[in-house]
Amino acid sequence: MKNFKFKNPTKILFGKNQIENIKKEIQKDAKVLMLYGGGSIKKNGIYEQVNNALKDHDVIEFGGIPANPEYAVLLKALEVIKKENITYLLAVGGGSVIDGTKFLSAAAVFEGNDPWEILSKNIPTRKGMPFGTVLTLPATGSEMNSGAVITRAETREKRTMGGTGLFPVFSVLDPLVIHSIPPRQLANGIADAFTHVLEQYLTYPVGAYLQDRFAESILQTLIEVAPKIMEDPSDYTAASNFMWSCTLALNGLISQGVPTDWAVHAMGHELTALFGIDHARTLAVIAPGHYRFNLESKKEKLAQYAGRVWNITEGTTREKAIAAIERTEAFFNELGIDTKLSQYTNEYEGTAELISKRFTERGWLGLGEHQNLKPKDVEEIVKMAY
Repeated sequence: MKNFKFKNPTKILFGKNQIENIKKEIQKDAKVLMLYGGGSIKKNGIYEQVNNALKDHDVIEFGGIPANPEYAVLLKALEVIKKENITYLLAVGGGSVIDGTKFLSAAAVFEGNDPWEILSKNIPTRKGMPFGTVLTLPATGSEMNSGAVITRAETREKRTMGGTGLFPVFSVLDPLVIHSIPPRQLANGIADAFTHVLEQYLTYPVGAYLQDRFAESILQTLIEVAPKIMEDPSDYTAASNFMWSCTLALNGLISQGVPTDWAVHAMGHELTALFGIDHARTLAVIAPGHYRFNLESKKEKLAQYAGRVWNITEGTTREKAIAAIERTEAFFNELGIDTKLSQYTNEYEGTAELISKRFTERGWLGLGEHQNLKPKDVEEIVKMAY
């Protein structure tokens, strides 16, 4: 196992009716900006619960943050923060709203002239404006980590950001919110969390036995609860295990002491930026080809994954590795997620070359756990996804 330092300062309020306790987590003299998305929280009761909890606080609202949080929309929220002298942010939503709030946390204290530099120059945020979250859609794990991804429509870009100052102060995880989530978004959440684990697990062995089993247990739990969640989102036991699995998949725990990949996400982000495809579905499109392309360097962990997670025990290491990739793709299909780019757009020709060109222009030296995947390799992987 590799050396590591680990600190996660986010306080979790998990379980039924925890939203009412946010009044104890935000200081009374704070001026709060509550951020949310398309307004579904006003239909499922969450909006009312949050407002009741904060009835004694000074709260201003900003709604309309879209899926794949849009930079131009966030700039409007930033204007509100400065005009109204906001001192505390509250994200009420899924990963997109939380990611957008992280950008605002950073931008609110940014001393440069152009907030886009936080993303384009990958400037880490050491201390941002404090914020909490009320999670409404399990998927990204953004409620307990310090990373974010922001989209800029005018340039068709999707960029990452982060820093130690961007952990939520607290996050409310109430599994009761699951019952109102549409099936497509539930499937996306399962696939997103599943792929988060694979990015930190399917690399190469370093003797991190406990970390491997943490990762495998999350994968096994997601596989077990997936059909239950899809059939009955009001199943509290399934919902609670689903929600906590999504959080643990990307709160930093399983990445400690092990190599991590993240090439699937890098390529997937480009598909979302170019075609507007749901983030989780871009991961399902890219992942099978990525693992096939890198089979030789990943076959030991793929075979381990085959045996421990999918109970595939017959065959050579290579054969088990290939079977694991096939079973993973089948799992995505069982969730109702297509795994070929041509199933989402007819304009896929030239996509691989364009993504490769973008990576070259950004000066990326290499992707993957070995940092050895060059833009030409990315081109081949994306073509495998057609």
